[in-house]
Amino acid sequence: MAITIKDIAKESGYAVGTVSRVLNNRPDVSDQARKRIMEVVDKHHFKLNNNAKHLKQQSVKGIAIIIKGSQNMLFAHIVEQMQGMLTEKGLDCLIYYINEKENEVETAVRLCAERRPAGIMFLGCNLQYFQDRFDAITIPCVLVTTPGQTLDFPNLSSVCINDTEAAKAVIRRLIENGHTEIGILGGYIEHSKISYTRYMGCMESFEAHNIPFDKEKQYMESFFNVADSYSAMQILLQKMPQITAVFAMSDVMAIGAIRAIKDSGRKVPDDISVVGFDGVELAEYLYPKLTTIRQNRERIAQRSVEILLDCIDNGAKAVHETVPFSIIVGESTRKL
Repeated sequence: MAITIKDIAKESGYAVGTVSRVLNNRPDVSDQARKRIMEVVDKHHFKLNNNAKHLKQQSVKGIAIIIKGSQNMLFAHIVEQMQGMLTEKGLDCLIYYINEKENEVETAVRLCAERRPAGIMFLGCNLQYFQDRFDAITIPCVLVTTPGQTLDFPNLSSVCINDTEAAKAVIRRLIENGHTEIGILGGYIEHSKISYTRYMGCMESFEAHNIPFDKEKQYMESFFNVADSYSAMQILLQKMPQITAVFAMSDVMAIGAIRAIKDSGRKVPDDISVVGFDGVELAEYLYPKLTTIRQNRERIAQRSVEILLDCIDNGAKAVHETVPFSIIVGESTRKL
């Protein structure tokens, strides 16, 4: 009876995908795994059928990346990093951009039926969509920049910072610098888990310092792009003429906010301090240089890919990893 790749995987203790990569002489396999698999191959005098190998190479499954919003600079940098890592490993990268209010899980369900990816990474998500429909997806997935442990799906991992603590730190710093009239530019809370957790962090800081917060007046919803945040900041200036500081939930939003403040005849930071979030490269070259929360983009991208491939190749359990953040103090804030 002829031995198959599945038989080799079972006897060696490694996943079929790992066995396949060894047989195809791919570099992305540990020495230990390669040695053990080849022991089994040699033991049974296994020969890879060239026709089967060719067919297998023609049907390599890619890794899908679903991104909510097309102007998020943080996401763009992370996607670039992940795409480079996947390409180095010889894997196809299927990238899909959707609107910030679209249902990313329904998009993933369609992708699984039409393209049959080996795994999916989500950048930006609404956890309610996952609660409602994710059980229809059986392949390994990773939420990138959004925590997913509360969902408790065995095939759903996550890599992110602690958004609540980061937002709390922003508001605390502004308050310590004498600001109490603080506005917030954020995403649509009902559609964005990231916006919701950052909003809750802000509320915890206001409450801890006994500073009242009027959501109707002080929180302006916006898409994560420059034009939308510019308009939102204009409204915020009308509703809060006494405003001395604004926290924008992304650096892209902060850019729109700064332009709106300047167009209103006020200065940053002389009249209004501005803090962003993400630490994208452009923030370092703004004038004034932006104060922001920096997410370790490289670490997030690296761990997201590593975790996903481990789940695909080795059947690893879901992992939920928190990456540290840091506050980068620029020139866009001042003490009162």
